[in-house]
Amino acid sequence: MELYSYCRSSASFRVRIALELKGLAYDYRAVQLVRNEQFGEAYAAVSAARLVPQLVDGEVSIGQSLAIIEYLDERHPQSPLLPGNAAARARMRSLALDIACEIHPLNNLRVLRYLVREMKVGDDAKNAWYRHWVEEGLAVVERRLAGESQTGRHCHGDEPTLPDCVLVPQIFNAQRYGCRLDHVPTVMRIFEACMQLPAFQRAQPSACPDFEP
Repeated sequence: MELYSYCRSSASFRVRIALELKGLAYDYRAVQLVRNEQFGEAYAAVSAARLVPQLVDGEVSIGQSLAIIEYLDERHPQSPLLPGNAAARARMRSLALDIACEIHPLNNLRVLRYLVREMKVGDDAKNAWYRHWVEEGLAVVERRLAGESQTGRHCHGDEPTLPDCVLVPQIFNAQRYGCRLDHVPTVMRIFEACMQLPAFQRAQPSACPDFEP
């Protein structure tokens, strides 16, 4: 398998976590988003969307992190990331989507660049935009995790599952942008539990071959 990834891409980070949790070997193909490598002709042949991550598994090529993770879970059912019955799996997907759909799209690189280049937003205002949507979105996740009985050591029970793969990269980005996190103690407890696991440590940005401080 090949994973086209950028070290600081939270969507790519999600898939790296899933691969590590399942113990699956893969070749890392770096796409430097900050250098606009995603817009080159070579990568256009890999990803029509010119986004990362993109997983290539033989003749199969898949974009979108959650679709990739579900593909991996179906193809390699060991260490399931969506275990349990239909109701449990729906909850896990719902938590993941609270982050992947309600927080991340407002703060990805394309949006931030548009704010600066097209809307002429200054850095302070851009960072305020980022922090607002992350802090508001994580507050929703906190209310769910703190109030729902299925929450355990991790987002769903005591083993890492799909929403943990999505939560951890969002917290990395929140910390990088100086977001307030004292209002989400359950979120942070789960984040810290995840980061004690070798799979999450191996998947983090600083462990990637294209990482630059």
